[in-house]
Amino acid sequence: MSEASQDVIGVIGVGLLGSALCHRLHKAGQTVIGYDIRTAQLEPLLHLGGQAAGSISEVANAAKVILLSLPDSAISKGVCNELAKSAASQATVIDTTTGTPEDAIENAELLRQQDILFMDATVAGASTQVREGAGVLMVGGDPQVFKQHSPLLNTISNVIFHVGPIGSGCRLKLVVNLALGLNRAVLAESLALAAAAGIPMQTALEVLKATPAYSAAMDVKGKKMIDKDFSPQARLTQHRKDVGLIRQLAAQHQQNLPLSNLHAKLLDAAIEAGYGDLDNSAIYKVIQDNLSS
Repeated sequence: MSEASQDVIGVIGVGLLGSALCHRLHKAGQTVIGYDIRTAQLEPLLHLGGQAAGSISEVANAAKVILLSLPDSAISKGVCNELAKSAASQATVIDTTTGTPEDAIENAELLRQQDILFMDATVAGASTQVREGAGVLMVGGDPQVFKQHSPLLNTISNVIFHVGPIGSGCRLKLVVNLALGLNRAVLAESLALAAAAGIPMQTALEVLKATPAYSAAMDVKGKKMIDKDFSPQARLTQHRKDVGLIRQLAAQHQQNLPLSNLHAKLLDAAIEAGYGDLDNSAIYKVIQDNLSS
C-alpha cells in the first residue's frame, strides 16, 4: 500500500464531468492529480495547475481521496480492482459514475477487504452546471464516512443529499435522470410544434418558462435547441446508456415505464442518425426531422 497524501485529491476519468469536478476542487484550493486513458483529456487540468498521472496506481500513490468519474460502472469496477491493489489503507474512493447500484455495492465490498472506504456520490446536472457549483450530489454510504468527507463534497456543491447506504446514490440518480431526460424530450417536442406552427421559438420558450409548464431543462437546453448548438455538455449516447439502466432498475422492481420505453426508441433513432456524440439536447433534431426507430 502507498503512503498517499491527505492534501491531494485524485480524479480518475477527466471527461466532461471529471473536468468540471477538477475545476471545482482547484477553485477551492485543492491540489488535484488526474488520470484518463485519453491523455488529451488531461490538458485542461494541466492548464489549471493540476498534475497529470500516467496510471491509476500513480493517482493512488499520491492521493488519499480519489474521485471516479467514468462512462459506466463496468469501467468503474475495473478501476476499483486496480485501486484495491494500490490505494492506501483508509483511503476513500468517491464514485460519481452513473451506474448500477449492484456494481456500487460490489465495489464497496472489494475495497472494504483492503481497508479502503467507498461512497457512491452521483451528480445531477450538466457539466457546465457542476463547473459553476450548481450540481446536486446524491450520496450513498456510511453516515460517518459521509460526515468525514462533507467538507470536500461542499467544495463541489452546497446541495448535497445523503440518501442512504451504498448504492442509494446510484438508484436515485436513475430516478432523477428519468425525469431530466423526459423533460428535455417534452421541451424538444414543444419547440418543434411551435416552429411548425409559425410561432417564434424564442417567444415560445419565454412563455413556457413563465407558465406551470416550466422545467429547468428550459434554462439549460432551450437556447441550445433554438440555436441548434449541439456541442456536448452531456452526450446523447451517455443518456441512452442511462435510460437502459433506468429500464433495468424498473424491470427489477416490476415497474412499467411507458414514457421511458418510448424515449429509448427516440434516442436510438438519434444514434442511428449519427447524433450520438452530440449534446443530449439533440433529441430536438429527432423530433423536428420526424425520425423514428
